Amino acid sequence: MFGTNDRSLTADEAFTNRQHQWAVLTAALDEHLRRIGESGFDVQDLESGRNNVITYFGVGGVGKTTLSRRLEAALTDGEQRPAQWGEQTWPGTRILPVRIDLARTTGIDFERVVLTIRLALAQRLGKPMPAFDIALTRYWNTVHPGEPLEEYLQRTGLAGRFGKMLPGQVQSAIGEVAQQLALPGWVGSAVGRLTTTLAHELRQRHQKARSLAGCTRLADLLEVDADLDSLSYYPHLLAWELSRLPAKHRTVPVILLDTFEDVGDRTNRDLERLIQRLVWMMPNTMFVITGRNRLQWADPALSGQLDFAGPSAWPGLTGHQVPHARPVPGPAAGHAGRQILIGDFSDQDCDDYLVRRLTQDGRPLIGAEVRGVITARSHGLPLFLDLSVLRFLEIRRSGRQPEPGDFDVDFPVLVARTLQDLSADERHVLRAVTLLDAWDVDLATRAAGLTHEAPALRLVERPMVREDEFALWPFHLHEVVRSTIRGADDRTDDRWSPQDWHRAAQRAHAALGEQWTNNPTAGRQLLVGCLRQGLALARDHRLELGWLTDAAWAYVGDSIWEPLAPPTGEQPVPDSPRTPAEALVETLSTLTRRQHEHRERTVERLGAVLDSRLLPEDLTDLALYYQAKAQRDLGRSADSRQGMAQVAAGTTRLAPAARRGLAHLARLAGDFPTALATAQSLGWEGRHQRVLGDLWWPQAEMDQAAAAYEAARAEAEQHAAAGERATCQAQLALVCAFADPHRAGDEIALAEQFLADLDLRATTLTVRIAALIRDAGTTDTGVEDRAAALHTDIHSAGLRSVKPFLGLAVCFHYAVLGADDELTAAAVRLDQLTQNSDYAYYVDIARFMADLPPEFLSGVRWLDREDSVRARWRTLVTTRQDLLRGAP
Repeated sequence: MFGTNDRSLTADEAFTNRQHQWAVLTAALDEHLRRIGESGFDVQDLESGRNNVITYFGVGGVGKTTLSRRLEAALTDGEQRPAQWGEQTWPGTRILPVRIDLARTTGIDFERVVLTIRLALAQRLGKPMPAFDIALTRYWNTVHPGEPLEEYLQRTGLAGRFGKMLPGQVQSAIGEVAQQLALPGWVGSAVGRLTTTLAHELRQRHQKARSLAGCTRLADLLEVDADLDSLSYYPHLLAWELSRLPAKHRTVPVILLDTFEDVGDRTNRDLERLIQRLVWMMPNTMFVITGRNRLQWADPALSGQLDFAGPSAWPGLTGHQVPHARPVPGPAAGHAGRQILIGDFSDQDCDDYLVRRLTQDGRPLIGAEVRGVITARSHGLPLFLDLSVLRFLEIRRSGRQPEPGDFDVDFPVLVARTLQDLSADERHVLRAVTLLDAWDVDLATRAAGLTHEAPALRLVERPMVREDEFALWPFHLHEVVRSTIRGADDRTDDRWSPQDWHRAAQRAHAALGEQWTNNPTAGRQLLVGCLRQGLALARDHRLELGWLTDAAWAYVGDSIWEPLAPPTGEQPVPDSPRTPAEALVETLSTLTRRQHEHRERTVERLGAVLDSRLLPEDLTDLALYYQAKAQRDLGRSADSRQGMAQVAAGTTRLAPAARRGLAHLARLAGDFPTALATAQSLGWEGRHQRVLGDLWWPQAEMDQAAAAYEAARAEAEQHAAAGERATCQAQLALVCAFADPHRAGDEIALAEQFLADLDLRATTLTVRIAALIRDAGTTDTGVEDRAAALHTDIHSAGLRSVKPFLGLAVCFHYAVLGADDELTAAAVRLDQLTQNSDYAYYVDIARFMADLPPEFLSGVRWLDREDSVRARWRTLVTTRQDLLRGAP
């Protein structure tokens, strides 16, 4: 209304669905009414645990106060209840909602809390509550001498909210009791005499005090000194008076205490102690508490700080429900899950909120594209939505139409809202953990540079910290809180300088490295997690690589290729690396993404890294080796050979692998003797057994090849190299597919099992080709269609080196079928694929399969005489034909 001159614009208080929170309240209230209505319920029982509390907690700005107000309105008037909440009535019972805002700005104290409850009852019931009213009068005359209660209520505004009925009811209650005690004509100064006489009569069980005789603790309360501490026990008298109401006047108060975080802090619990005592003293009243933090009342460690602490005292406060969990129905609702985390809005709720928040002529003022940006940026936080609405109006006032880019911002006020009730150490830890995607208490403490964990332990209890107990690091920050503290212009007194952020990044980076190096048996998950976070820190804060070098080698060594690229960070990713950390990020992300990108893209990206000359020598060899592998897959053997030779000539960790690469290149060229000589000197580091298997199967020596692959698989298992194990198993399945299709089925299944949690594109294609070879010669398994689909996948991956092998598999299929024309055509296509001399001997093998004479000399150097190789390949075809015909 006051943000624009446009009177056609309507600003509505949009309330988005909180149906889950309402359902939890109604279920708990149902159970509460059932429990207090049982014949065995005793309002004066001060030993039984309490289940009359619900807590809604969440980060600042998530909508707790709005929810508290809407709950009050829904309990007061069904017409104000959102339609999606459904109808809910409690027959025979009047619900009395009383909302009290405990914010420091309201200036409320414990006296006003108690008076507010009594005033609400005075307004609803219209009758005295003698036990409480007499004790209150004694307290007031003692603590506030000379200030009439009526004047106080008028001055504080309580009379305006609830009317002026309370002083009259108090007067009536005292007059009635004075008459019973034969003390006519009493005056205010005689209250002491009245209470003394009443206490005596109650002690002596005289009939004069018969109307109050059932309140067993009234005499005790009238005899102790009247002070704030004794006032906190007076709600027991209110509870007793409520329990005496006749059935037709039965009233159950629902006290909504909002902004509970302002009651105190974790070291000053004086006001919290009084309020907890009030809750305990009124077991027939429902309390709905909203605040930023979970109630700790069920923690036995607070015994002494609070009167009632521990899980037996507050069984419903021992855990909390996540935002979208279903409420427990029926009686079970009273025993768990009474602490409810207020979740963020869904994307649909955010859009609905923005649609209804500002309208013009019945249409949403904020356009769909802008709403989409605000929704994505808000991560569901309602305060962010409202701040964005204010920004929208501010931009309109400047004379231009707001655009989507105007809302890719942070709001500094969110920093203040987040930090305002944290201690200095907690704020320090909070800033430190914004550097991390996820963390534990030790990591947070180390990143903050503290020597004690207490601040981190306190911080993880805050609602801006989310917990996933099954994650590697269980804690992470609410995303808006994290991005705002990192990105907003922080004007707080203890804000960090750029150097403070840099030092914290160094500490966090070092702590991650120590977690990985000090836990050598922790496994792959810890390695990848430390790498992801460590790479982001090193890149964004220009840190030295340090432990990242060894971690990168460990990551590459297993050939598993989990997604590794860290988030973009504060700055956009440049086209070419500018620091060693950026170069390493680009290298490792390229190795991961090559399983999903064309190999040409892999060569380009690694080429940019190599051109930057930022990596140390060993990591330079890493980029060079995998660039050479990608070049080999593209059929660029000369370039691949040059890169492999450069790495093989060095002394880095990839030198044995590069020598294996040279052996592969010799095999591709058909120089099997050279490849064999190289393979015999490779050892495990060069995967010698797998290389031998790769050499034996083109000779149709399938038994030797299978034995080599089995030995290679065993070595991989011994070294816990999951990627290598899967590759060896895929090659074993391939060999069995040619020689023994029955066994091949089991080997293929095992290979697929090994690959289930890995991302090895070429190896996966090998297994699919092995399945094609296993089914060669059949007409009901769709071999040709499957081969066509495989060809498409191979082409899109840029794996040119795999195409000839697929062509060879198709030739084997036609050879087993005896389809000479189709085989000839397939051999011609195969010849076209091998024109650059790589895999040229595949054409020879295709003709061997059909026992056709060679049309040209490929120049291959076999490990045996050519006629022997020819005979073995032909035998594989005839054996398969006999098997398909069912020959013995």
